[in-house]
Amino acid sequence: MTLRPGACCLALAAAVLGLSTMVAAQDRQTEAAPVYGVRLPEGYRDWKLISVAHEAGKNNDIRAILGNEIALRAYRAGTRPFPDGAVIVRLAWRFESSPRNDAVFPAPQSFVAGAATNVQVSVKDARRYAASGGWGYGQFEDGKPDPDEALTRSCAACHARLDGGEPGADRVFTDYAR
Repeated sequence: MTLRPGACCLALAAAVLGLSTMVAAQDRQTEAAPVYGVRLPEGYRDWKLISVAHEAGKNNDIRAILGNEIALRAYRAGTRPFPDGAVIVRLAWRFESSPRNDAVFPAPQSFVAGAATNVQVSVKDARRYAASGGWGYGQFEDGKPDPDEALTRSCAACHARLDGGEPGADRVFTDYAR
């Protein structure tokens, strides 16, 4: 059997493409946040909106809280604690007055998302994250995990404050916006 040069090139190109895809996927898989090993979920920007929030104070950001299908079903049904596999993602941007709108109206009144600050991820796995109330946490800037272990540990400490408050909150601050 004789292979034609075109067929050889095609086979080689397919092999290189397959290998580069595997390497790219492997690189994505190595991007885990410290402490809990949480990763930025693939396709999270296409998830459904759970709620929005404005955090005043030093952060002064605007947030969109998204959830995967498991989290979304739990939110809609009022299921607490959240089932394993629920993933909640919080996207944050600087909270800024809109220059375009400010030019039209007599005073600043329209505030919009400015520069992205970070993405925070909460993953429910009662066994794996038993020591932190069943949740694992990660924070990402520009798609890369923040390497600060103290920052990542502070997520669990802050969410644990909910344990003494509203029964059944399951360490989740955000309610479903209907």
